[in-house]
Amino acid sequence: MTATLTAEPVTDGRLPAFARWPVLLVAGLTALAHAIAGAFGDYWIDEVYMLAIGEHHPSFGYADQPPLAPLIAAAMDGIAPGSMIALRLPAALATGGAVLLTGLLARELGAPRRGQALAAFAAATGLWTAMIGHFVAPYTFEPVLWLAMLLPLVRWLRQHARGAANDRLLLVFGALLGINLLMKFQVALLCLALLIGALAVGPRAVLARPKLWLGAGIALVLASPTLIWQALHGWPQLRMASVVAREAEFLFGGRTGSTIMMVGFAGILGSGLVLVGTYRLLTRPDLRPHRLFAVAALVLFVFFVISVARPYYVVGLYGVLLAAAVVPRNRPAGPSRWGWAVWPVCALSLAAAGALLNPAALSSEEMPIPVSEKVARDASRAYTALPPAQRERTAVLGESYILAAMVEVGQDAHELPAVHSPHRGYGYFPRPGEDVDNVVFVGRDPAAVRGYFDEAEQVSRGDASVWVLTGRHESWATIWPRIRHL
Repeated sequence: MTATLTAEPVTDGRLPAFARWPVLLVAGLTALAHAIAGAFGDYWIDEVYMLAIGEHHPSFGYADQPPLAPLIAAAMDGIAPGSMIALRLPAALATGGAVLLTGLLARELGAPRRGQALAAFAAATGLWTAMIGHFVAPYTFEPVLWLAMLLPLVRWLRQHARGAANDRLLLVFGALLGINLLMKFQVALLCLALLIGALAVGPRAVLARPKLWLGAGIALVLASPTLIWQALHGWPQLRMASVVAREAEFLFGGRTGSTIMMVGFAGILGSGLVLVGTYRLLTRPDLRPHRLFAVAALVLFVFFVISVARPYYVVGLYGVLLAAAVVPRNRPAGPSRWGWAVWPVCALSLAAAGALLNPAALSSEEMPIPVSEKVARDASRAYTALPPAQRERTAVLGESYILAAMVEVGQDAHELPAVHSPHRGYGYFPRPGEDVDNVVFVGRDPAAVRGYFDEAEQVSRGDASVWVLTGRHESWATIWPRIRHL
């Protein structure tokens, strides 16, 4: 495919012209498409969690993630309460930003204007991007943050290869690493993989630069609030690895499914370019200064396959590999006999992404939970049906963090008491007070808590049934450690 790109040989060290209008057009249309798609549909399962904990449980850290995504969700809902468009606008802009950064990375590596546009198009039509690019979740913001962090490093490596590197770029790299750590901790694995790449294929000189380690110090300072929170709570994030591995079977088809999706999530066009880009970084002499990115990609791929991690953990690195794929060799420009293949592949990639860029593709009918409004409404009906004296001693207990979040977000529209759950981040929030003798349980099966109450009555049925449990006969201080889990 990339053989159709005309070479623009650069012999004096200057970068090719930036494909400003094509790249900006693709990035802008991507952001617009996701902003429109974000105006429809119910909350995405992790999105409602971000909103609930950001609004009702602001903190420097959570058991399963850093605090930045919840803060973004709470801030947008504070600006325009209840507006899906406002809530999801940062996600749409971040998705468009990742497309723009992919084009800039392609230019930084030496791709001509058409190559930059192709890389941006491939980034825009990635399948994972199409599915989640308009939802407020950490993995939506991760690609733009990874690429923003990697851009100054790519530039430093290019400058270093030409003998005149600006080490202040390494400070920028460190500052952006700190922001990344406030969004997701997986970026630490990326940095470890880059370190392995630098040691294996160079340039090792980057490791001797004082500003690199000063930048690392800046990152630690920026991320210190959430790192301190994790330390004070026994590093629950580390225990999430086993949880992720157990969930991989039904979410992504186990190790085999995750392995295929790690490449497939790049899209029809993007999957091919990701593989081509990795190969070119490993074999092309002109891309030798940036070879460590291919090594890092392979290290992460192998590690995530072995650990049965989620396939979207590598999505943030796609942009660099796409950029490398569209860098032609320095040769005279001319047509290619394979040029006809680009347009149909682009059309198929766009069609596949367009089919997924639709909230209906991820509708609640495919999820083991009802929509958030129904969950909150059913819980409220069970609560308000109780005698007033009993309501004063009742709380909601969600079986999962998702159900608890749906009920908590629904508090603005429905009469509901305090909401708790022993699951994920909710398990680390304050437990119910000892004055709470009854709970409205929302979930499939209250077996985990049924034995701590005298009576249980099911008041509604469904994937998120509602039960009223009364007559607690053990203290919450005893119950909570037994039922709390990730």
